[in-house]
Amino acid sequence: MNRILLVTGGSRGIGAATACLAAQRGWDVAVNFTRDAAAAQSVVDQVRAAGRRGIAVQADVADEAAVVAMFDVVDRELGPLAGLVNNAGIVDVASRVDAMDAARLQRMFAVNVIGSMLCAREAVRRMSTRAGGAGGGIVNLSSAAARLGAPGQYVDYAAAKAAIDIFTLGLAREVAAEGIRVNAVRPGIIDTDIHASGGQPDRARQMAQAVPMQRAGTTEEVAAAIVWLLSEDAGYTTGAVLDVTGGR
Repeated sequence: MNRILLVTGGSRGIGAATACLAAQRGWDVAVNFTRDAAAAQSVVDQVRAAGRRGIAVQADVADEAAVVAMFDVVDRELGPLAGLVNNAGIVDVASRVDAMDAARLQRMFAVNVIGSMLCAREAVRRMSTRAGGAGGGIVNLSSAAARLGAPGQYVDYAAAKAAIDIFTLGLAREVAAEGIRVNAVRPGIIDTDIHASGGQPDRARQMAQAVPMQRAGTTEEVAAAIVWLLSEDAGYTTGAVLDVTGGR
């Protein structure tokens, strides 16, 4: 039986590491991307090198029609979905709240919150035993910023990720009797290129001393937590938010 996984934002960073590790653990993987088709195809190539099926699917998760179309492609090309990793997310340049405009806030929540909720909606419609599905697992990507607030940097991002925490809990309880487990992973300072997109390419290295373990985490370490939560080993775990923060 094939296990089908969709990883949003799967062309780089934590998403790419998750797609590759999931393939090694026996998942067929749909790699979602927004702009960088070549990067997504590189991840697909790694999935296939692990002996699993892989496809790249373009969609901006903030666009409802694009999300619906993406899930239809996965249905058609891979089969019934068994797992979703809501990894697609954005940060913006460091800013105080009193300097943020509405466009920034709307985009932050459109991608990081509404996008995750739309993808989860489509996954539940397919996985729920109530709808004739076979069950499955959803893992949402939160952030330690949800606990820390990210003052002077990106309070908007922290607030969006705090929304993901409570969404995870609520959805987990809503669908627990329908064969679907919903959990979240809350990474800390991880060495990925998301920091560069926020104008701070050296942030992981600069922040390492603020971490009790005295180093940034790796994308592979976060991926290991995500893939565990999707696995049968986590069969009695739902509504959990797992910190992968080096103790921070």
